[in-house]
Amino acid sequence: MARPTSGQSRPGRTLLLLLALILAMGGGMILQQAFIPKLGLDLAGGTTVTLSPLTPDNRPPSQESLDLAVNIIRDRVNGSGISDAQVAKSGDNIVISVPGAGREEVIKLVGTTAELRFRQVLAEAPAVIPPAAIPTTAPTPSGSASPSASPTSRSSRPAATPSATAKPEASASPPGRAVSSGLASPTSPSAAPSPSPSGEPSPRTARARATSSPSPTPSAPTAPVDQQDPLAGVDTTGIDPAVIQQFRDLKCEAKDRGQGLQDDPAKQIAACSKDGAARYILDKAAVTGTQINSASSGLADTTGEWIVQLDFKSQGANEWSKITTTAFNSQAPRNQVAMVLDGLVISAPVIQEPIPGGRAQISGGFNQQTSTDLANQLKYGALPLKFVQSSVVSVSSTLGADQLTGGLIAGGIGLILVVIYSMLYYRGLGLVSVFSLAVAALLTYQSVVLLGHNAGFRLSLPHIIGLVVSIGITADSFIVFFERIRDEMKEGRRSLRSAVEVAWVRARRTILVADAVMFIAAVVLYFLSVGDVAGFAFAMGLTTLIDVVLVFMFTKPLVTLLARLKFFSKGHKLSGLDAERMSETTVRTSTPQEA
Repeated sequence: MARPTSGQSRPGRTLLLLLALILAMGGGMILQQAFIPKLGLDLAGGTTVTLSPLTPDNRPPSQESLDLAVNIIRDRVNGSGISDAQVAKSGDNIVISVPGAGREEVIKLVGTTAELRFRQVLAEAPAVIPPAAIPTTAPTPSGSASPSASPTSRSSRPAATPSATAKPEASASPPGRAVSSGLASPTSPSAAPSPSPSGEPSPRTARARATSSPSPTPSAPTAPVDQQDPLAGVDTTGIDPAVIQQFRDLKCEAKDRGQGLQDDPAKQIAACSKDGAARYILDKAAVTGTQINSASSGLADTTGEWIVQLDFKSQGANEWSKITTTAFNSQAPRNQVAMVLDGLVISAPVIQEPIPGGRAQISGGFNQQTSTDLANQLKYGALPLKFVQSSVVSVSSTLGADQLTGGLIAGGIGLILVVIYSMLYYRGLGLVSVFSLAVAALLTYQSVVLLGHNAGFRLSLPHIIGLVVSIGITADSFIVFFERIRDEMKEGRRSLRSAVEVAWVRARRTILVADAVMFIAAVVLYFLSVGDVAGFAFAMGLTTLIDVVLVFMFTKPLVTLLARLKFFSKGHKLSGLDAERMSETTVRTSTPQEA
């Protein structure tokens, strides 16, 4: 009697586990308020962006550079291959079609060059000195103190702590800052911040005021703002004179900050902060974006804010360690390392200790979307060309509601025909097919909705075709299992309960092999194609996995439980396992020991 009890509990536990999975996915939908799948371009329309390349000599770009740009942009907007975004060349232009109207964050993503550089700061000053900050006596209007008067000299440098962070710059779009045990805010404890153009205190302006060195004697009346020398009292040793002049002329207004600039990593540059509050002279790039091994977004363990985590390749890790060591052994402002993205300084934290290990973090006012966008830009590489947006157009769906309805009706008709066939041929056993198809539909719908809200999955017509094809795949699994059961029961060799177990051992090999072949075909098609074909392959692979889960966690346990019912075990005429239907001899009933 112990054996039947164990056998009864096993299928029950499996069905409860499947129920828990369905409830967990349903709970995820409720928590995210996600109940409807996201639709692709052909079903919901979207936004089309046309990018035109800009070359220094105004000559047409090479086809190689255009092809590389297409591949990078395609990875950015459709890196997973399931968002239904489309990228194609049109002459010398690149046309990007993104599902969903008003996707401004994606528009910014596709046109950003994402050239990341790590450069040592050689000089720093406010972009514009506010009239209120101009003293009537003669403090040095420098953005930094002379080495002898700097309160941030190495002797007074604060001890590094694991929680030390660099303050973000105030800007309309969230800037970043490096976060590490060796990075800290350049703000001095005694700093009195001056207002930035955005209306919030700028940490760099505050630091400039805190480290300014007052003159011992009164000076002449202050000159107009635009005549103030931002490099007064600053050590300019080793700085290119041409860059010094560029620094003096730099106003950091919105029109000339240099957004999208592909700076030469082998040269010193003058650059603005992203919010336009500060300007810098930066040394040659010590680490470039090409030396980044991986980039990902996530939540910081200590602060809970969104950050971008960087892992450098071996060469980049060595260079990162060298530049942080050099900065640590330098006087202010050369104890800072600037992170320059597309010609703009997004962060310039003070280095409080050398940072080995090849890891860095960028943070500062990010949300999930902006941190993910920046991580994708850095992960998928920099564009080989600079682009301007020729046009941004909202487009309607290429398929109307009638076409979508027609496709769904066709799929519904196919499903009904499969159910009718199963009921006519397998009778009572066909109920297993009906219930299994219903559970498969539920799991598929939940998967599509959750993927749409968490992985960018967009349901398009090719996806729907792939899902409809899966009906046949699922039905094949039922047929293989049912026919194995009938073969075992013919000629009265086995009872239904024993036939189910023996048939399952043989049928599952066939089911797994068939599903494996289908899944391999889907994977190969997915990686060797793009666009609609890749979407079809993804849907087919997804439903193949669902079929395996369904057969093992629902169909088999349900048949095992039904085999214990007299209606099936004694071969009722409507069970589908009666003697007439078996076409051989009568079905053997369960023995007392098996009961």
